[in-house]
Amino acid sequence: MTELFDTFARLRRLHNPGLMIEGLLLTMYDERTNLSAAVAADLRDFYGLQVFQTVIPRNVRLAEAPSYGKPIISYDAHSKGADAYSQLAREIIYESKSARSGAGGSPVV
Repeated sequence: MTELFDTFARLRRLHNPGLMIEGLLLTMYDERTNLSAAVAADLRDFYGLQVFQTVIPRNVRLAEAPSYGKPIISYDAHSKGADAYSQLAREIIYESKSARSGAGGSPVV
């Protein structure tokens, strides 16, 4: 994470001073492993509201979609992966509206 944030800071400094992080997304999450749960807990403890509530699961259909040249929503709209990305979109839209209106919700980062 440190290297990621260092790269982000360098990009912002050199190329785009207005660049902002919308949030941190947990991907390839496997609910069956203790490691996934521990990483998620650590990130939420350290970064708090910067971590999206939605997590993208490790999913075979998600892995297959790029080899067919399709986004997951076109490849298998009813897969766990497609559902997770749809949930992420709803979360981002909700947070964005909440931040603009000042009504409830957590701030968009």
